[in-house]
Amino acid sequence: MQYARLESNPLEAVASVLGGRALGLAVDTSGSTGRPRTVLLGADAIRASAAATHARLGGAGSWLLALPAERIGGAMVVARAAIADTRVNHLPQGPFTAEAFARATDALAHDSGGPQYVSLVPTQLGRLLATHAGRDALSAFRAILVGGAPLRGERDALPVIETYGSTETCGGCVYDGVALDGVEFGLDHERVRVSGPTLAAGYEDGDNTAFTTIAGVRWVTMPDVGRIEGGRLVVAGRADEVIVTGGYKVHPEAVERALATTVPTLDGVVVGVPDSEWGERVVVVAAGYRGSAEALRALLRDRLPAHALPRDVVYVDALPLGVGGKIDRTAARSLARRQP
Repeated sequence: MQYARLESNPLEAVASVLGGRALGLAVDTSGSTGRPRTVLLGADAIRASAAATHARLGGAGSWLLALPAERIGGAMVVARAAIADTRVNHLPQGPFTAEAFARATDALAHDSGGPQYVSLVPTQLGRLLATHAGRDALSAFRAILVGGAPLRGERDALPVIETYGSTETCGGCVYDGVALDGVEFGLDHERVRVSGPTLAAGYEDGDNTAFTTIAGVRWVTMPDVGRIEGGRLVVAGRADEVIVTGGYKVHPEAVERALATTVPTLDGVVVGVPDSEWGERVVVVAAGYRGSAEALRALLRDRLPAHALPRDVVYVDALPLGVGGKIDRTAARSLARRQP
């Protein structure tokens, strides 16, 4: 048997794995922040992830598929429903809109009983919260899993769970800072590492240096830095996206969270661009905002240290998005660097 390639036919690939006709899934990473690679996820890891998710959520339920099925977030939605023998409804093809989401949610409620779940990325959640139809639809779900990028405060008293994980861990394996059953996390010089039954078998290219075995326990080192507070994992951001300005380290996600709570109308991403004096300078690529960098600094001065305050703002009509609606930081950085 071989690994079934998820991108070629996602639904058939998942069915082949769960039906015992494939060893697991071969899943291509998005490559939005680095070189795309193919991750090999064994059938046992996929089943373990689905079981741990339903255990944390309080039981199996029906799912709305709002993510691309050819990526791990969407594929795990399909797998969870198939393993639990519950219903999964798909959003129609086309642009993601609150109206289409609401119709699909109503159809799921009509066709199935029991709890309803959905997985989203923060961009989708933000768009839904911006409309009455979207907020009403979200209230129908027992749990709303949000991953793929950091949340920026978009919860609105809804049952939102911030998930953390990667393709190498079958998607989300830490929920609101707490590991799923059987999963453990730790730090290696601030780098997050994860162990447990949801880990991938490795990479198709054979370079498995990200995986290590310590005292008989297999770990994967994640691309993120973080800390542990009160037993919970707090992810600061990707190690390769830290902005070093004037000798200080700035995590873009920390600035973005401050922006979200201070200027909620601003849809922005924070990047670093080369600077002859400071090494790098903090820049906001912003949609939905036309104020000056000076105005932003004044608003953020009580929330951020001086070195983390943005020095420039680049105005765009819409933020560049990658696969599944996640913000494309590489494209945003290119936009910022092209500005005079």
